[in-house]
Amino acid sequence: MQENLEQLAATQKVGADVLLNLIRSTCNGLERLTALNMSAAREFLNSSVANTQQILALKNPSDLSRINLVQPALEKWLDYSREVYDLAATLQKEISSIAEGQYEQISQTASARLDQNKAAPGSDVLAATVKTFMKEYGRAFDQINDFSRQASAIAEANLKAVTNATKVAAKGKR
Repeated sequence: MQENLEQLAATQKVGADVLLNLIRSTCNGLERLTALNMSAAREFLNSSVANTQQILALKNPSDLSRINLVQPALEKWLDYSREVYDLAATLQKEISSIAEGQYEQISQTASARLDQNKAAPGSDVLAATVKTFMKEYGRAFDQINDFSRQASAIAEANLKAVTNATKVAAKGKR
């Protein structure tokens, strides 16, 4: 009985550690995103003030065409988008790493328990059930990782396409 309680406590501790790691990663990601957004808001405000000052300083309305307000704004937006993408990709990798570690821990624990209880009556049914569960759990984990990688690749491709389209559009405006 005491051994079962110790195993339960150890399992709960591992679960709590995993949860805390997930919470830490998420909070760190939110903190970085908040800092990025504050920096972007500050930059937007500074740019708006500078642009307004440039416009107000014009003596002749025809000189307005000489001021390039769009290109710097597009470049800042692209930089911001890249940073948000990098942040999301980093957070996704951290969470995947935590999930992968948890999966490996569960697999090792399940295998060890099955090996310990081979001689017990009904252990063959239990072993088959656990193996089936672990196989399905592994498939689900792999599918989630594949989906995550695909989503990341799509987001990166979209970001590159938008970056290239914006650069081409900006060159055309010049």
